[in-house]
Amino acid sequence: MKKIFIERKKELLRIAVKEKDELKECFIEEETGEPYPGEIYKGIVKNIVPAIKCAFIDIGHKKNVYMYLDEKFKNTKLKKGEELLVQVIKEDLGSKGAKVTNAISLPGTYCVLETFSKDISFSKKIKERSIKDSIAAELIKPEDVGIKIRTNGAEVSISKINDEIKDLYTLYKDMLDKANYTTKLGIVFDDGGILGRVLRDKLSGNNFKVYVDNKEDYRYISNFLSGVINTKTNMILHEEGRSLFSYYGIERELLSLKNNKVPLKCGGYIIIDKTEAMYVIDVNSGKNVRNSSIEKTAFFTNYQAAEEISKQIRLRNLSGIIVIDFIDMDNGENKKKVLYKLQEGFLDDKNKTVVYNFTDLNLVQIARRRSGKCIYEYIEEDCKTCEGKGKRVKFDYLCMLIDNEIIRIDEQRDIHDIHIELDEIYAKDVQGDIIGFVKSIDALDKNIYVTYRINEHFKVEPLIFHSQIESLEKYKIYDSGSI
Repeated sequence: MKKIFIERKKELLRIAVKEKDELKECFIEEETGEPYPGEIYKGIVKNIVPAIKCAFIDIGHKKNVYMYLDEKFKNTKLKKGEELLVQVIKEDLGSKGAKVTNAISLPGTYCVLETFSKDISFSKKIKERSIKDSIAAELIKPEDVGIKIRTNGAEVSISKINDEIKDLYTLYKDMLDKANYTTKLGIVFDDGGILGRVLRDKLSGNNFKVYVDNKEDYRYISNFLSGVINTKTNMILHEEGRSLFSYYGIERELLSLKNNKVPLKCGGYIIIDKTEAMYVIDVNSGKNVRNSSIEKTAFFTNYQAAEEISKQIRLRNLSGIIVIDFIDMDNGENKKKVLYKLQEGFLDDKNKTVVYNFTDLNLVQIARRRSGKCIYEYIEEDCKTCEGKGKRVKFDYLCMLIDNEIIRIDEQRDIHDIHIELDEIYAKDVQGDIIGFVKSIDALDKNIYVTYRINEHFKVEPLIFHSQIESLEKYKIYDSGSI
């Protein structure tokens, strides 16, 4: 059974997907108001740079978005000042604006409406010709758009697909009307962000449990499920004091992703490192010395590593160029088995992922389309102590974890005094704004004591006995009685 956990906290939406109680994927979206993949905007061309075949378009945000000019998209004759609809395919990164396309698509659960094509096409995973012919023969398609049948579409009746096409086409015409009858630049369609995408991609054909901590999201999901068939979903509204991710242990699992070393069952391990241009994954045999030959040891370690690497790439949402340095193998059949195991892990990955063959140096290259930020960008930040050369857990993320621990303590007994032990690299953050820190951990009604040591792990403990309070009195940074 799949379990989907949806937590909305302040300006952060996080969705975790578990299969057989193992964390498989995590999606995070910050509500920054910036363009997000899937959104459609009305924009105006501000500049065209022929040297890089690129148009820069104002969509009503601080930064202009950019679009590559290509004959296949019929956009090479764009003029400065021309208005058009564009869809975001990559969010902005640093000083670089979001990437957009004029090939608009509206996704549904069973099909996708496409404006660039007027044809009927099918997901690559639908291979049977009889299914394709049957759907194409009865499909009711508007003449001015194309329709792509998603994998889920092969499992439902043609009437269900036609109903969805009708709804998508109505949505498309409404979007055009909205764009045509307004002079204002800005968003004309929101596909629901990561919540909408996860629901469309994950909730079909299986039994699910969906945990959600927000009544508005609960209603949104319930409404979505009313139009989905062939699925049994049990929805649970989380109303505990502790956050959803903390209550079900997901927070701890996410924090462990900060570690770049991942052990394998065989005794080997992989190391995941990020360079300026790519991610590099190194496979090591470690303690795996049980086999009688070097080739067997290499194959067994590489095979387990291939399975774990595909899992970690998806879980951490790594993208772009990824290079894997497997242990050297001479046997061609063993290489094929390892490569197939690696590819197998991406079969149901909605991000386009290409796995290339082994090079002469036993390296495997992966190209994975970027969709959202990797998990590190939400958990880590540059360490100010070492002048940005190292990483540390984000201070506001750390405060959220401490807040959850205090709530957990309060659930067990009423405690008025709390001791927090932190790494000394956070001392300036705490001392620089003590009241802000106490507010962020929701502890204005408590006495807070903070000590520091060199250890990236933190500890939150209740002070129950008078002797404990006396021994830490000099470390008290906040007195609730002073308000």
